[in-house]
Amino acid sequence: MNKDNPGFTTIDEYHATQPADKQRLLDQLRSAILQAAPKATETISYNMPAFKQNKVLVYYATGKEHIGFYPTPGPIAHFAEELAAYKTSKGAIQFPLDKPLPLALIKKIVRFRVEKDSLAGKPAKKKS
Repeated sequence: MNKDNPGFTTIDEYHATQPADKQRLLDQLRSAILQAAPKATETISYNMPAFKQNKVLVYYATGKEHIGFYPTPGPIAHFAEELAAYKTSKGAIQFPLDKPLPLALIKKIVRFRVEKDSLAGKPAKKKS
């Protein structure tokens, strides 16, 4: 890893490398995720903060002018109308740094991922 992109081992380390204004937003995001997914485990995956249960629920990372939020494609399609004000792609949402984070929407997205993840973690029923 280089000095501009160190290999992080904890979310605290990741947050600590960010300017104070971004740290505040990252802390809000982290808190919202944990409120919506209290059983989630914090980890670093792809050198980004991630939260997992059976599988990774969501990732996030800072950009120059936004925070990238990566909840997988399902929630982006499901909440497309509510996400219309944000730049999105197949698996990513960009929250601009100059606007408050939509914490209620973030929690809905995370709860959606928790529900899908819990279904994915259950073994299929055997046919009799």
